[in-house]
Amino acid sequence: MSMMNPAAFLQTMVEQMPHVFFIYQVNTRQVVYATPACEQLLGVAPARATEQLPQLLSRLHPDDRPYLARCWNLWVRGHLHDELEFRVRRTEAPDQWMSLVLSPHQQQLADGEVLIGGFLRDVTTERDNLENANRFNAKKNATLEILSHDLAGPLALVQQISEIMQAQVLPLGNAKLTEALGIMQTICHDSVNLIRDFVDNEFMTSANVELKLDRVDLVWRVNLTMEEYQRAAGQLNKQFVFLPASAPIYVNLDENKFLQVFNNLISNAIKFTHDGGRITVRVAQQPGQVLLTVQDDGIGIAPELHPVLFERFTKARRPGLRGEKTTGLGMSIIKTIVELHRGRIWLDSAENQGTTFYIALPTFQS
Repeated sequence: MSMMNPAAFLQTMVEQMPHVFFIYQVNTRQVVYATPACEQLLGVAPARATEQLPQLLSRLHPDDRPYLARCWNLWVRGHLHDELEFRVRRTEAPDQWMSLVLSPHQQQLADGEVLIGGFLRDVTTERDNLENANRFNAKKNATLEILSHDLAGPLALVQQISEIMQAQVLPLGNAKLTEALGIMQTICHDSVNLIRDFVDNEFMTSANVELKLDRVDLVWRVNLTMEEYQRAAGQLNKQFVFLPASAPIYVNLDENKFLQVFNNLISNAIKFTHDGGRITVRVAQQPGQVLLTVQDDGIGIAPELHPVLFERFTKARRPGLRGEKTTGLGMSIIKTIVELHRGRIWLDSAENQGTTFYIALPTFQS
């Protein structure tokens, strides 16, 4: 029985894979080797890869070209070792998502020529699945907050009414009615706490997982969540306004965790804004960063509480206008998640004038 040479076996195995393995000559800009998958994945025969390279590059999504150029410069200097994902335009089909991994090692030939290697794979299906999961999570998080206010609000109102009734009935000496009203208060109080505990635990569980950063269009993601709140504006008796930048703004985010942060800020705005109030969200591009603001015209925060607002178990914690409970952990976790994204958060607030939270995030992270 003949045995295949290990090198030949490895080459056969590589050439049968659905990914494109390639070797690129940097100075002359030539693809000196590409596996057969190049034709299936990109529609280009391996022998014509160099010839078709300009055409392939022209199909890159316009939003991804500056990103890839920066990544290339970082990689050449040895500062980037991550997998890169980008989009390729197709004429009669949705954009194709590609993943590129470049070898951390470069080979310099005797004539000074530099060779690099890497592989390219189609991750369109993975990205579609991730997109659907993120859409579901965005809707789920917003729905949880909306339902918590929808359910907790009436229960808190019933609790307040029963307290007023109990105060009126107590002097009459009707023990059974007084006891019944007390039971009503206890049930309402426990139910409100149960609802808020469920939402808070969902937030805190998500916050305790390691960050997984992806390149995300922040304008698009915030808009998905705001659409949920705008649809529920009548139920919540609030106005929700979204004022985005005119163009996509890409940042490196752990999408689920950052949307939890955003939902928590919106939830706080709802809790401390009177019926008929207005909550405005803005996303603006600034030099080297993106600025996200969540503004309300609610009851505001006393100046002496500003310095301790982001502390764990802060003294600034307080119930909402409808009696919604708070653990005091929310703002501390929010600050931690924002800083893990290399961002910063601060606020501007005055009593009876409203509150604005600002989150600044770098638009590109090496």
